[in-house]
Amino acid sequence: MRVNPATLRKAVELRHALHAHPERSNQERWTKAFLMDFLKENTAHLELVDMGQWFYAAYRAGADRPGIAFRADFDAIPVADEIPAPYVSQVPGMGHKCGHDGHSASLAALALEVDRRGADQNAFFLFQHAEETGDGALACTRLLRRERVDEIFGFHNRPGVPLGTVQVRDGTVYCGSQGLILRFQGVPSHASMPELGRNPAYAIAELILGLEELRTAQACRGLVLATVIQVNVGERAFGVQASTGELLLTIRGEYEEELRQFRNSLEARAKERAQHYGLTLEIRSCDVFPNTVSHRGSNEKVRAACRKLGIPLRELPAPHRSSEDFGHYTRLIPGAFFEIGSGENCPDLHTVGFDFPDGILETAVKLGLALLDGP
Repeated sequence: MRVNPATLRKAVELRHALHAHPERSNQERWTKAFLMDFLKENTAHLELVDMGQWFYAAYRAGADRPGIAFRADFDAIPVADEIPAPYVSQVPGMGHKCGHDGHSASLAALALEVDRRGADQNAFFLFQHAEETGDGALACTRLLRRERVDEIFGFHNRPGVPLGTVQVRDGTVYCGSQGLILRFQGVPSHASMPELGRNPAYAIAELILGLEELRTAQACRGLVLATVIQVNVGERAFGVQASTGELLLTIRGEYEEELRQFRNSLEARAKERAQHYGLTLEIRSCDVFPNTVSHRGSNEKVRAACRKLGIPLRELPAPHRSSEDFGHYTRLIPGAFFEIGSGENCPDLHTVGFDFPDGILETAVKLGLALLDGP
């Protein structure tokens, strides 16, 4: 299977332009407009559907044909870009350090090839905002209600894996996670008379010290983890006892039911400590990511495509601890989320030296075409 060299040249130019103009989650106005303009200028048969913060392109083979979707994310993160390249980020402190510029460029190239070649299925090319905060995919599930989509595929680049090698795993590929903010409110007092006030520091300290015991008390078949992110107690006033405090945690797990059980135990413990110390408690969630699950049937199609194309294939032995919001899609329809190796010497994701390797653009496009063609 051969990808048009002109398509690959355009994809590289597109990626470099995206890399130079990173935008944080939910602020990707330039990025979205640039991608839409690119597709308008380089395709003749695609329908572009603007959904506000995100969009999709549709190739329609016929109302009676099955539908397949491919998803790419396009947000960046607040990490400086220090790569020695002419397309280095022009936005101080912001960079495409997770490779979303490459994900979007490869999806755009796939759309160009389908527009040029045609397809027997309806194909939807979903360009998603705000993956890094976990809310982009949730909004983009509207595609699945607007269109007939029978299956969805996506990929992430993976440093440390040989360039172009594909990794798959049946079941959980990325752990689910969520941020928790536990806000305690007590009663202030003069620092000389702490017995007259109610200080949340003790409840927060006991919660932190008891996290590991709470986790191990739950018999789990998969990973369950709690990480302390931040502790804020009182103010910088040495004459006043602290009366407010916040504990920020990230909890994550391989299985959603075990993560839910751990959160319930953690909340119960927090409420019990708040009551013990006479405090009020408010609990809020943020950055909620579902488990990203690949279905076996969809993975088998990825495996077959790799064998057909001669692409090296690996089985991922365990899920990644990090999170990905692609799981919102595979909760609703069959699909697979796989990885393509960025090279064994590629800098890690979310570091100043990371740069998506242009060499895997062709691999991603070929896989997409093979998945469209079927066995």
